Amino acid sequence: MAPRGVATPDVRERLFAAAERVVEKGGPGALTSRSVTAEAGCAKGLLHAHFAGLDEFVAELCLDRFARTAAKARALSGLAGQGTVAGNLDAVALALFDSGGPAISGLAMTRPAAALRIREALESGAPGFAAIQESITGYLEDEQKLGRLARASDPHTVALAVVGTAHHLLMTSWAGTPDPRPSMTRLVAALVEDQGLSFGSGRAQG
Repeated sequence: MAPRGVATPDVRERLFAAAERVVEKGGPGALTSRSVTAEAGCAKGLLHAHFAGLDEFVAELCLDRFARTAAKARALSGLAGQGTVAGNLDAVALALFDSGGPAISGLAMTRPAAALRIREALESGAPGFAAIQESITGYLEDEQKLGRLARASDPHTVALAVVGTAHHLLMTSWAGTPDPRPSMTRLVAALVEDQGLSFGSGRAQG
C-alpha cells in the first residue's frame, strides 16, 4: 500500500484494473470504493480523491475502455494489405472483451447514473461503438481497394454486424454465462466468408 503523502503513479489505470478484477471475481454487487482500493493496494480515500463518486468512476472506466478499443480500431487503417482480413477484424472485435469487458458493461447497466454519464459522453463525441464501426468501415473500404474484399460487398454492413454483435454479447454476458469471444470469432469468420474476403494475404476472388 502506498504510504500517505506519496503520489501513486498511474492512479486511474491502477484503480480501473482493480475494479475489473473485483467485478470479475465477485460480480457487480462486489464493487465498492473500498473493495477497489483494497484490490489496488492503496489508501481507502484514493478513489474519492480522483472521482466524484462511484458512479463517475464506473462511467470513466467504461469510457476509457471504449476509447482504448476505438484507438485499436483506428490503427486498422495501417494494416490494410497485411496479415488476414479476418484476423485483423477479430483482433479489434475481441479487444472489446479484454479486461473483463462483459463484467464492466454489466456493471454500468446496474448503475443508472453511470449509464447516463456514459450516454451523455458518447453523445458529446467520446469514442465508442460508433467510432469503432466507422474505423472498421474505413479499413474494409481500404481492403476493397486492394482487392482483398469483393467489389460487391458492403463494408458498412460488415462493420455494423461486427459492432452490433459485440454490443449484444457485452450486454448479455455475465458471470456464469459462456465466454462470448468464441461466438465473436465465429461471426467474424462467417462474415469474411459471406462477403468474399480473403483469409490470406492474396487477393479475393470474384
